[in-house]
Amino acid sequence: MHFDFDHMERLGARSHSFDAGEKIFLQNEHGNVLYVVRTGRVEVITFGKVLEKVGANGIVGEIAFVDGGPRSAAALASEKTDVMVLDKDAFFAIIREDPDFAFHVMRVMAERLRRLNLVGHH
Repeated sequence: MHFDFDHMERLGARSHSFDAGEKIFLQNEHGNVLYVVRTGRVEVITFGKVLEKVGANGIVGEIAFVDGGPRSAAALASEKTDVMVLDKDAFFAIIREDPDFAFHVMRVMAERLRRLNLVGHH
């Protein structure tokens, strides 16, 4: 799925840049925003193990964003990375205009949870 980032910004998402090696969030932090990667690459890490590398148009931080729980993994920018940061207001504004966006976030979450269950974590 390709996103219209300028449109997201008009609906309340904010743009943010991270340098290579910079943390986006840490495991167990409270998470009230989700991130959509514009450019660059994000590594999703738990206990020092890279679970996934997420590039442009990828989503990170959706699990804690949706359930209000702690972050299930950490996310680090592995190169200079630009993201859109969506809080709940921006998220709802976007899905009012594009309900498929909510389904896309659910699909990403389902794929990640399915992968974690297959791998099992320790």
